[in-house]
Amino acid sequence: MKALIIAPAWIGDTVMAQALFMRLHQYTPGLQLDALAPPWVAPVLERMPQISRIIESPFAHGQLALLARYRLARTLAQGDYQRAYLLPNSFKSALIPVLAGIPERIGFTGEGRYLLVNRRHTLDEARLPQMSERFAQLAEAVGAPLPLPLPLPRLASSSARQEATLAALRLARPERIAVFCPGAEYGPAKRWPERHFAALSDDLTRRGYAVWLLGSGKDKAVADGIVRLAAAAPPHNLCGSTTLTQAIDLIAAASIVVCNDSGLMHVAAALARPLVAVYGSSSPAFTPPLSLDAHIVSLNLECSPCFARVCPLGHFDCLNKLEPSRVLDACLAASRVSVPAGAPS
Repeated sequence: MKALIIAPAWIGDTVMAQALFMRLHQYTPGLQLDALAPPWVAPVLERMPQISRIIESPFAHGQLALLARYRLARTLAQGDYQRAYLLPNSFKSALIPVLAGIPERIGFTGEGRYLLVNRRHTLDEARLPQMSERFAQLAEAVGAPLPLPLPLPRLASSSARQEATLAALRLARPERIAVFCPGAEYGPAKRWPERHFAALSDDLTRRGYAVWLLGSGKDKAVADGIVRLAAAAPPHNLCGSTTLTQAIDLIAAASIVVCNDSGLMHVAAALARPLVAVYGSSSPAFTPPLSLDAHIVSLNLECSPCFARVCPLGHFDCLNKLEPSRVLDACLAASRVSVPAGAPS
């Protein structure tokens, strides 16, 4: 059996989809599971043993590019796939499997694609409150209940990979590393304030941690602000200076990770690192960190979760009023039960 995953375009969603991949292998021993994925999520899939091959999807968000999709589909047609699992709910995501002649196309009914998906699931949000559950449901027969609990995601890392990344970035390995992921591409309503991250950095620095800031180039300005506001030894700003592959191994080497609700939060969860996840406008009921080592910190205000990119009330109280002392307490609690930093995942 050969099957093709049409992967999500978000890092966090890709991590949350791993339970589906695990279930598919459980139900079909010997399955070859390939993934059609944007290049920016490919490094996450590369660390999943369930994925045999990754085919690059070159399309930007919202880009139709019918001729290019047709050409890619004709290439995929040579792969003799029997099934395609459509994780995005868009019309465009269903086009390539149809054009590639893949006979069984599995997904939720979605956006105007009733005729394109021929094993159609209907989403019951109350029955499947979490994103990971919605992905995993695609492994089941239409209408069948989802067996719970789901397996937890797990990305592969190793001491050798971590040492190679440290060497490539010319970083020494401190005894204790606190990794902060201060970005959230979705918008500022997910980002804990720079001044709070800086205060937490000061507290952890005084406790003997080296603090590293990780994220994409888009997060560099936020991280620069944290560095400026830190009163103790400034944290090391690595935002925009690493590949995602390198970021995975740096997170795997961490003693504690502090993240907004973001893609790197889900990466840290899948690496089983002690994790403190800060929630503002979003909800851990929908996209929780899937880990037994995660501590969720949220004020649970009456106005949240609003799921807005920018605070609709203009005050960002869900994040501004979440004091660094509360996150520090969660960090100290997480570190007391942590596994050794750098242990293979």
